[in-house]
Amino acid sequence: MEIWINPACSKCRSAVTLLDAEGADYTVRRYLEDVPSPEEIRAVLDRLGLEPWDITRTQEAAAKELGLKGWPRDAGSRERWIAALSEHPKLIQRPIITAEDGTAVVARSEDAVRDALGRGA
Repeated sequence: MEIWINPACSKCRSAVTLLDAEGADYTVRRYLEDVPSPEEIRAVLDRLGLEPWDITRTQEAAAKELGLKGWPRDAGSRERWIAALSEHPKLIQRPIITAEDGTAVVARSEDAVRDALGRGA
């Protein structure tokens, strides 16, 4: 299992604390330093069952600069969104946990972290 975190994020710190408390075996990826490639973002989106706009932090300064709120949310625009997430990783919602069963969750709540743990983590 891997968790994508920003150490400055309280939800990320809470998720890591819960994983530690549960004795989970996981790897931390500081995705602002170890930026995911477009291929890795596509793979995580597939595991999440979501589209890139579903995991985009639209209130971030970079999102406003890019005008993301006005971008189409359709299949034809999917790669543009993925490229933006890779070029501006701060836009990626966090934390994301990839579970051992091939799925992933956006673990912004304790319940979501426990859900990931229950997926064969």
